[in-house]
Amino acid sequence: MTSERLTSHRAIVGDTFEIRRALPNRHRRTVGAWCFLDHAGPADYPAGQGLNIGPHPHIGLQTFSWMIEGKILHRDSLGYEQWIHPGQVNLMTAGRGISHAEESPADEPGRFQLAQLWIALPRTESECDPAFEHYPELPIIERGGFRITVLAGTFCGERSPARVYSPMVGVDLATPGSARIELPLEPGFEYAAVTLEGRPEVGGAALESGILFYLGKGRDTLAVASDESSRLLLIGGEPFGEDILLWWNFVARTTAEMETATRDWKAGRRFGAVRGARSAPLVAPDIGGLRLLTGRP
Repeated sequence: MTSERLTSHRAIVGDTFEIRRALPNRHRRTVGAWCFLDHAGPADYPAGQGLNIGPHPHIGLQTFSWMIEGKILHRDSLGYEQWIHPGQVNLMTAGRGISHAEESPADEPGRFQLAQLWIALPRTESECDPAFEHYPELPIIERGGFRITVLAGTFCGERSPARVYSPMVGVDLATPGSARIELPLEPGFEYAAVTLEGRPEVGGAALESGILFYLGKGRDTLAVASDESSRLLLIGGEPFGEDILLWWNFVARTTAEMETATRDWKAGRRFGAVRGARSAPLVAPDIGGLRLLTGRP
C-alpha cells in the first residue's frame, strides 16, 4: 500500500517557540480536510517567556488546539476567553471571519506542549458564522497498553463531541511503556501519523519525531507498537475533493478572497477586536508577495 515519509519543517511561532510543521508539506497539502498540523514543544520556559501570539485573523477554516502539557488562554473577537488545559480541545470556526489571540500565563514559568491543526471548511460552510467551542472532556479508550483519546470523528465506537463539517477522524495514542495494538481504519479514508514523543512503530516502521507518515487510503487496519514511552497523532478523513488555497492565516478558493481578507484586516474591518490581549495585532504580510499553496500536492 502507498506510504510516504515526509519531513516536517521547523518554524517559530510567537516570540520564541520552535514548532515542527507537518502540514502543509511540499509533497502533501492535506489529509482529508486536515490542512495544517503544528507540533510545539515539549519545552520549559521562564516567567514571561511563554507563548504569546497577538490577535490575528482567520477565514475558511477551523482551528483545532489539542493541549498536551501546560495551559493557554484563548481570546477571540466573539468575546470568548477560555483557558485550555491538558486533555482538552479548543475548536474555533472562522467561517467568514474571526480573530483571536493565544497566550501562556504571563507571571509564572511553565512547560508547554501543543498540537494545533486546521480543518478546511467545505465550500458550503466556508462563509458560515464564526463560532468557538471548548471541549473539557473527550472519549478515552484503554486498549493494548495505549490510552487513545478520540479528538475528532468516530473511532472504535466512540465519538468525539467536536463539531466538524467533513467525514474525518483524529486520535491521540499515548503509552508509558510497552504497547501493541491493531487499529481499525475506514478504507475510504486517507490517513497520516505524526510522532509527538518517543519512537513508536507505525505499520511496522519506526517513526521518529518530525516525520509525517502518509499512509494513503484503502487500509482497514494499522499496527501500532512501542517499547518505550511514546505519543503519536493519527489523522484521517475522506479525501477533501476540493481545491483550496492556503496563505498566511487564510483558507480560500480564490486569490481575490485572500486579497479582500487581507485588506479588511489591515483596515480594521470584518474581523472584530480581541479585548485584553497582551500583544499588538499581527501585521499581515505584503499582499504583493502573496504566494499560495494549493490544497492538493
